[in-house]
Amino acid sequence: MDVQKAKNIFFLGIGGIGMSGIARYFHQKNVAVSGYDKTYSKITNDLEEEGIEIIYSDNTSELQDDIDLVIWTPAIKNQHPIYKYYENKGVPILKRSEVLGQLTHSYKTIAVAGTHGKTSVSTLIAHIFHNSKLGCSAFLGGISTNLGTNFIYNPNSEYCVVEADEFDRSFLSLNPFISVITSCDADHLDIYKDAADLRSTFSSFASKTDPAGVLFVKKGLPLYLPATPKNYNYSINESADFNSTNIQFEGNKATFNFNFSDQRIEDLISYFPGEHNIENATAAIAVAAWAGISTPQIRQALESFKGVKRRFEFIINKPDLVFIDDYAHHPEELRAVLLSVKSMYPGQTITGIFQPHLYSRTRDFAEEFGKNLSLLDDLLLLDIYPAREEPIEGIDSEMLLKKVVINNKTLVKKEDLITGKALKNKNLQIVITLGAGDISTLVEPLRVNILKQKG
Repeated sequence: MDVQKAKNIFFLGIGGIGMSGIARYFHQKNVAVSGYDKTYSKITNDLEEEGIEIIYSDNTSELQDDIDLVIWTPAIKNQHPIYKYYENKGVPILKRSEVLGQLTHSYKTIAVAGTHGKTSVSTLIAHIFHNSKLGCSAFLGGISTNLGTNFIYNPNSEYCVVEADEFDRSFLSLNPFISVITSCDADHLDIYKDAADLRSTFSSFASKTDPAGVLFVKKGLPLYLPATPKNYNYSINESADFNSTNIQFEGNKATFNFNFSDQRIEDLISYFPGEHNIENATAAIAVAAWAGISTPQIRQALESFKGVKRRFEFIINKPDLVFIDDYAHHPEELRAVLLSVKSMYPGQTITGIFQPHLYSRTRDFAEEFGKNLSLLDDLLLLDIYPAREEPIEGIDSEMLLKKVVINNKTLVKKEDLITGKALKNKNLQIVITLGAGDISTLVEPLRVNILKQKG
């Protein structure tokens, strides 16, 4: 089905970050858009304020009968009552990834893939292009702090930036002109047979890049890369086709040099700190430089970039108190974030509040989670956020807590964080919330309680 001909579209799982961007696209095209989500959130609230009707019940009596297309996220099972309702009525049902593939087919698509880093890289690329003469449209996997949205529409630009999601092999629906691969650590082992299967699928994604385009890959990733298009590697503090060196931090300000070919851009400034974010910036700048964006435009855009919601986001930033919120939910993401925090704030006590995401991921990487959470000085561990999964026997936060080797560690309930009870008698210097579930709903009450405790 040609999705551009749809007149009345229903989104099953409209509150998902990827789904909401596509919903916004059709809404601004004056297509009738409505949807369902299980839970009310900041995203669904914003969509409703933009004029999109959303239901939170799976009671099919509330559904419209004149829907001509359902866009569905596989994060919701295909046995869901609303899915079955429209399926039985013969309404076309397309995956989000299929729709995204159609919408971006006519663009020079810049697709950013990776088990972590893709949201930050794609959002920074979009920010640089958006503030250059090239411009872009974008479907992002996070909320740009600068724009307050995950969607950009520019009918006058030939470029479209997208986050290429490996879950359910969704990114294989894309046909990029420029591809970026930031990482390929084992993940989604409920979807992939093993780490080798995941790496093979990333290689398949790389091979879908237009031969006339270009492929950027983090140096050292164990991937098979096609002979065409031309591919480049990138890194920090080591030799690579595109690399960043002389990285220095002062609070949340970073300065560094960017090097490629026989050129160097010196003293770039970023307020999206952490070594992992300098690596992300390196990938984004490489894409911009290859596309022909000028050095002054790159420099100005990088310095003005305020980041992505829930990606190393400073909630409190005072000399004696820092509170950071981050989406990290994979062991390697935790490691990168916590090492960055430790390097930025040496000698200070780091208190982490972590909500594990998915029973299967907790089971598959329990040892790695335990090791990397042990980088904290104090751990407050929430229950596992199940998302699409049913419980797995023997897999819970108590099991995970036993893998953490630091002395200061405890299980906590949401209500004890909301009331502040869990924070009593804590030495709060650097606090960081971590996780991809609904831990974001705790950020504001935590901010209030942390400030109250510090007086």
